[in-house]
Amino acid sequence: MAAAALLRRIPAARAPATAFMAARPISDSTAALTIETSVPFTSHLVDPPSRDVTTTPAELMTFFRDMSLMRRMEIAADSLYKAKLIRGFCHLYDGQEAVAVGMEAAITRGDSIITAYRDHCIYLARGGDLVSAFSELMGREAGCSRGKGGSMHFYKKDANFYGGHGIVGAQVPLGCGLAFAQKYKKEDTATFALYGDGAANQGQLFEALNISALWKLPAILVCENNHYGMGTAEWRAAKSPAYYKRGDYVPGLKVDGMDVLAVKQACRFAKEHAVANGPIVLEMDTYRYHGHSMSDPGSTYRTRDEISGVRQERDPIERIRKLILAHDLATAAELKDMEKEIRKQVDDAIAKAKESSMPDTSELFTNVYKKGFGVESFGPDRKELRATLP
Repeated sequence: MAAAALLRRIPAARAPATAFMAARPISDSTAALTIETSVPFTSHLVDPPSRDVTTTPAELMTFFRDMSLMRRMEIAADSLYKAKLIRGFCHLYDGQEAVAVGMEAAITRGDSIITAYRDHCIYLARGGDLVSAFSELMGREAGCSRGKGGSMHFYKKDANFYGGHGIVGAQVPLGCGLAFAQKYKKEDTATFALYGDGAANQGQLFEALNISALWKLPAILVCENNHYGMGTAEWRAAKSPAYYKRGDYVPGLKVDGMDVLAVKQACRFAKEHAVANGPIVLEMDTYRYHGHSMSDPGSTYRTRDEISGVRQERDPIERIRKLILAHDLATAAELKDMEKEIRKQVDDAIAKAKESSMPDTSELFTNVYKKGFGVESFGPDRKELRATLP
């Protein structure tokens, strides 16, 4: 696997976030390292992959840099929301970065990803840049969805990232449709359809999985189990919270979603299985530090001790930091300097995003019908718009 794992396929011209993420690594060695995953994989109807994961010093540094950038982006989004520069719904991903980074390290841009509304970091992993991310969050026209989607509707078609969906569980049938297209076109690619434990009880998920199994579609259903569907603990909502077994007749694998190397190993295994044999379910055992959304303090249904305990024992960034220091790939001071540079990178991107203007009111009528509307201005100041179908 190429050393620049996560962003090895991104052209150098794509920036500004990517430019930093591809900056000079402290260790650029491509010498192979073998590291054991934090815990064993637990499997259903399939033999699990090896716990021994092959990586390189350069890839470990990339993992640290990318996850740190994602973490800082989400913390900054929290501040922008509280300053009322981000409006509407906003769901943050801090704590779950290893899923986005490990998954991207295992696949190619030819593979498709579709997810729910906690989508900012998946967009960044697929090659999106910070300026377009913050512009979209603030509803500016430089955003990845032209400022019309907001937090829940990030999108990057050229990287086969299909959003960003606000309807709970509805992205899974769409993901299976993407997998159908891949098989129809005889592509050796797969689709990763992500959903949370709260969406795991949706009927449409089982319907989509059933037809995917019948047709042996290259669909990988990824349950990001952060243990709380909004404010409801998994055991209160699911008689069987062993989500990797939910496929019944479809194989499954439970993965430590806070271990980026375990995620990488599992996603590579899942892709190979799906392309050859049909669907598989991955349950990523992960955790979100923020509440469900910005309107949820996240502390009424769980204790602060629980949150701090996960931070101390399982945090994905700290795990990689310890590996880097243990293998003498960088010093603690060098990693701190990298984090300071990341903070500046995020601050600069926010400043640039604020310079982008709001979409023109005529944008209300674009991207609704393929042929578009006929739009005319009227009223004394010609600022009122009327749209008619051609």
